[in-house]
Amino acid sequence: MGEDVSTEYTSTDPRSHSTCLTRFARSIKTDPTVIHMLISMHEAGFPVKISRDFACEPCSPRVAGGFDPRRQQIVLCENNIYSQIHMNEVLTHELVHSFDDKSVNLDWHDLKHLACTEVRAANLSGECSFSKENFIRFNFGFKSHNRECVKHRAAQSISTVKEGVSYDQAREIIDSVFDQCYSYTRPFQGIPPLSPLKSTRWQFLNYFNSEKPFYYEE
Repeated sequence: MGEDVSTEYTSTDPRSHSTCLTRFARSIKTDPTVIHMLISMHEAGFPVKISRDFACEPCSPRVAGGFDPRRQQIVLCENNIYSQIHMNEVLTHELVHSFDDKSVNLDWHDLKHLACTEVRAANLSGECSFSKENFIRFNFGFKSHNRECVKHRAAQSISTVKEGVSYDQAREIIDSVFDQCYSYTRPFQGIPPLSPLKSTRWQFLNYFNSEKPFYYEE
């Protein structure tokens, strides 16, 4: 989401910040999809630095994370990210927004641009995995679950962050750009494996020859 999601809220649990940092550290060292995003951004000339580009902060109950284009920073909502898998999905989602912001002439005030990056983030983050949507949320059938889930999640995001834009209006905008944005999967060759079990077997470039990856540099 392209907005400041955290400035009005304070943490209610002193443990939540520490838990968020721990989960974040685990994601960037062990989750294949997150690692792929970080490596791809580095190779594309968008260097990522931990201390500068990420923050665990308390947020509105409506959101789990956000990308702030003004600060060029990803906010991870320490009071709303409830598990390690959720952290992996939120972090990948926001990294897609960051990648799009840096790699194309993205206008966050243009609703079609916003719709496109929300479609991509929902599609590439794993939040629309079939097992999650079908067996936990019971929303969609097998054949169309991923496309419909992506539209639903993207519309939820837009109607949450854009005041005055309803869910139905967001769906109409998404439909106008969906096919092109859904099929554009850069920096992946296709839609990443969506099951946590499959993602652990997905092979990426081996950038972990040292204890600290390149993006730990201050």
